[in-house]
Amino acid sequence: MNVSGLIDQLTEQGVQVWADDNGKLKIQSPKGVMTSELQSELVARKAEILEFLLNPSPPSSNTCGSANHGLSMLTLGRLIGGYGRGESFTPPVIDPTVMAQQLKVTFRPLPANYKNETIIKFRQDLEDKLTASGVTVVPWEAATQESEYEMTLPIINRQRTVKSTAVKAAINAMIDVERHPSLLGKLKVCVAENLYQFYSRFWLKDRKLSVSKIAQFISWAEENIHDLQDPTNTQVIVLTELDEKFINPELSYQKKIPIGVNTLVRTFSEIVVGVSESRLSILNMNLSDSVFPTALADGFVAQSLIPKIFVPIMPLSLSRFEIGTYNPEKSDYAAQLVKFGNALASTGLLPDGFKIDDVVKRQSHRDIVDWMAKGRTGVSYGFVAYAEPPQYVGDLEVSESTWTTLKSVAGFDADELRQNSAGRWYLRLRSLTGWKYQQVPDIWLVSSRSGSNKTKLHLATDIVRLGLTGNLQLQLPEGVDPNVTDVKPSYDLYVMVSLALGAALFAPKLIEKGMPMVHFHGYPAKEWFAADREYCAGVENPSVPCGTYESGAFNFLSIQRLVEQHGSDIRLASLVEPDHGTNVVADDMDYLLQRLVQGVGQKKIELGGRHYPSLKAMTAAS
Repeated sequence: MNVSGLIDQLTEQGVQVWADDNGKLKIQSPKGVMTSELQSELVARKAEILEFLLNPSPPSSNTCGSANHGLSMLTLGRLIGGYGRGESFTPPVIDPTVMAQQLKVTFRPLPANYKNETIIKFRQDLEDKLTASGVTVVPWEAATQESEYEMTLPIINRQRTVKSTAVKAAINAMIDVERHPSLLGKLKVCVAENLYQFYSRFWLKDRKLSVSKIAQFISWAEENIHDLQDPTNTQVIVLTELDEKFINPELSYQKKIPIGVNTLVRTFSEIVVGVSESRLSILNMNLSDSVFPTALADGFVAQSLIPKIFVPIMPLSLSRFEIGTYNPEKSDYAAQLVKFGNALASTGLLPDGFKIDDVVKRQSHRDIVDWMAKGRTGVSYGFVAYAEPPQYVGDLEVSESTWTTLKSVAGFDADELRQNSAGRWYLRLRSLTGWKYQQVPDIWLVSSRSGSNKTKLHLATDIVRLGLTGNLQLQLPEGVDPNVTDVKPSYDLYVMVSLALGAALFAPKLIEKGMPMVHFHGYPAKEWFAADREYCAGVENPSVPCGTYESGAFNFLSIQRLVEQHGSDIRLASLVEPDHGTNVVADDMDYLLQRLVQGVGQKKIELGGRHYPSLKAMTAAS
């Protein structure tokens, strides 16, 4: 295995490897991961690893926004991803063309006697469009591998050899059609589910199986289930008939949640594409209800489907954080956040979400969702957060002559970022008057925890504190045991820190007294932006899901773009995430609340996709 592959493998296991300022190799590992064999390999390859870390690959030509700011994705990714210690990582990709060239997908053969001609035709068109976009479409026979595994049957305690056809780990997506079981098939499902429940309770004694093991256990009965060598890398995309009820703009978002979640679970898929003669819809765990005319299928594939395949929704492992505690009772911003969430209750923009046990009825399905959600007991839609004022140490800016004396930082391009003798980082950025050399501040914010009721936040248990100080920090409320209480950061944490960092670098007035943030799964209408210094950006971005470097990068770029177009004096900004929703930030909480309540009351802000076309029209006009 080459060094890059070794470090990527270590990162997946929570092991952080970096070179410090003195060029020494540093390793931080969770308990139990660092075996003697692995330790010996690291010692033997120490020089090779250091060479790789100290001399990273040159940054991509894909730069951050307009070229005059010059930040590469390598630099931006390290900043917002908390990879400031020089460890290896994959920079975010923001060009769908580049995304496509890195993807491999396969199409599962149609079931016998499948007769939906509309879906059959779209399936062929989709294969052609993916190929034309640069995606590698791998034939089913080459994308799969025959395998055998042993399963111990409960009660009789006998082993059985089961054969399966597994999709190889290198495949990014498997595209299938929804399969409807016969009466006999439904009976097999019932038997398989009862066997699984018995096996889980009495044989495993409630120990958790991986997704692949659960799939193997029930795959003999489930026509929609898929055996995947690596469920974290291979997404399942199912083509099905367009659900007119789900995409109905008159249906409340709260009622969409169980429909959408059960559709995903029923089809054992991460993405469901609804197909009719005239329209297409796309559904993932964001529960967007985006609808596209079939005449615009090229844009659907390039801007929506490919980005979702490239960056699947995955919560960030807690091993990526330095974990500490804080006292929410002593945090003014935590108290403000509780007030902010409570005041948003009347808008209806932050629905309760769902408890997995309430929405997903079958235990095998619940265990699959639980595994993929990394132990989260619920999923919520939207977040509230409050960025604290940026923290600087020493000069906010330095002169060009001082910049030339600063030292390089391992993993960063020295033309973009350097550090002073105190270890403070400075970025070289283009301003309206020329180059400036600006300190990268420490970013801290308080946020609602994942799965919490955003409009009934409990100060003592529902608010976590996130930091971006070269690496990622997570501070839990004092007295809360994360092994007992489900206190995990929001999926959208990259968005939060990116918005705060972008505001600090490009629009400091927006965040100098703290910056309230809210994300909801809907959009404002173009008519809502009536007040002075209120702007919108991001409408034309590729629709990457939440919880990714890419989502953070796009929000950072949106802040930057607004400043380029309108100047840094911004009072309110709406940063759109297509197929996902909207982030709204402002320089004052009361003002933000007033504008949101007003917008909802005037029906100029709604959950769902009703107002998205008007934003696209506004962007096209400008």
